[in-house]
Amino acid sequence: MAMVPNNTDLSTILSRLLEYIDQTSSPRPPPVAPSDHQEVVYILLLLGIFGFFTLGVMLSYIRSKKLEHSNDPYNVYIATDIWHKKDKANLHAKVAENYRLCCVFENPLAVEQPNSHIPEVKPS
Repeated sequence: MAMVPNNTDLSTILSRLLEYIDQTSSPRPPPVAPSDHQEVVYILLLLGIFGFFTLGVMLSYIRSKKLEHSNDPYNVYIATDIWHKKDKANLHAKVAENYRLCCVFENPLAVEQPNSHIPEVKPS
């Protein structure tokens, strides 16, 4: 007749050992005293101040983008079509000036010479 090992003894010993280690190694935190919720009020106050300043910055930015003054020289310059014509005239003048200043130098040694032969090195 074969003997069957008793696993229940080992599991109870391990569970008691773990309970003992848990009780001795980790101190329990002191009981929480009832507070008057000052921490929550402080956090809400900080979030409120941050939200107030963020909202103010957002509104001032949006308001400044909506106000485009018609007497602003930048907007007057963009609104008119004169600058397109001036740019075209300046471009044509610069192209003509560069064309007049352009010159080509010919290198007679760089010109194709079909009669001359470049010696090739033959592999040995």
